[in-house]
Amino acid sequence: MKLRIFTEPQQGATYDELLTVALAAERLGFDAFFRSDHYMRLGTGDPGPGSTDAWTTLAGLARDTSTIRLGTMVTPVTFRLPGPLAISVAQVDQMSGGRVELGLGTGWYDAEHTAYGIPFPPIGERFGRFEEQLEILVGLWTTPKGETFSFEGAHYRLAESPALPKPVQSPKPPIIIGGTGATRTPRLVARFADEYNVPFRTLQDTSEAFDRVRKACEAEGREQVVFSVAQTVCVGSDDAEIARRAEATGQDLAALRATGLAGTPAEVAEKIGRFAELGVERVYLQVLDLDDLEHLELISDEILSHV
Repeated sequence: MKLRIFTEPQQGATYDELLTVALAAERLGFDAFFRSDHYMRLGTGDPGPGSTDAWTTLAGLARDTSTIRLGTMVTPVTFRLPGPLAISVAQVDQMSGGRVELGLGTGWYDAEHTAYGIPFPPIGERFGRFEEQLEILVGLWTTPKGETFSFEGAHYRLAESPALPKPVQSPKPPIIIGGTGATRTPRLVARFADEYNVPFRTLQDTSEAFDRVRKACEAEGREQVVFSVAQTVCVGSDDAEIARRAEATGQDLAALRATGLAGTPAEVAEKIGRFAELGVERVYLQVLDLDDLEHLELISDEILSHV
């Protein structure tokens, strides 16, 4: 089981704050540092310095870290055209020495699109763009050097692209698709994804989502993808510390215990073990208080070595 740190910097974080967390995660032995890809705070509250750009952040982290893997959970297809996105991801992969992973999704937060002038088409069109972007990204990255790539779809057209630059990872950086949709998501996972992520769901919901993807993979004639989950984490050595951490992030502790990873190290490790029984190989720990590095140290010392 690999534990990954997952941050939500749109809630208020500078690059330097994210770098501090990423370096701590690297030092403490976590497998990866991921960030969300949003341009505006979710919900009410102090926006702090405002949202930062995900791929600009990862480019900086690619040079300022050494070993930890880096990625998005997840980049919306509404934010970037597929050709420039392929270039950005390939370049950051080069800058990191081959440590980048791309989580990709349809996008859902209409308010941030309105706030920054980004078109936000209906969900059906977003899924159409999602599928075409996946085809284009894979096509551009896997086209042999010296050859060109062309694509003709309902939403994008590429003609004789040089398909450069190439990522370091071969044949391409891992692609992560998340969500719990019943039909379109499993089909796209089976066709394009290296990893399938179920975010913030119960064990039962996660198991059902995995079963749908397993069936889709069988229908597509491919081996099973890597299964992962994202869970909000709130760990303390005793009840008082657990409650303090939940209160500091405005989370309801009872809800966290039910739908997240909240409790003592032993309790959280036990629940991670139950996810492992479902086939989970990676857990993304959503860390909401970026200033609480002692939280990461506790998880590393008391949980990471046991799972």
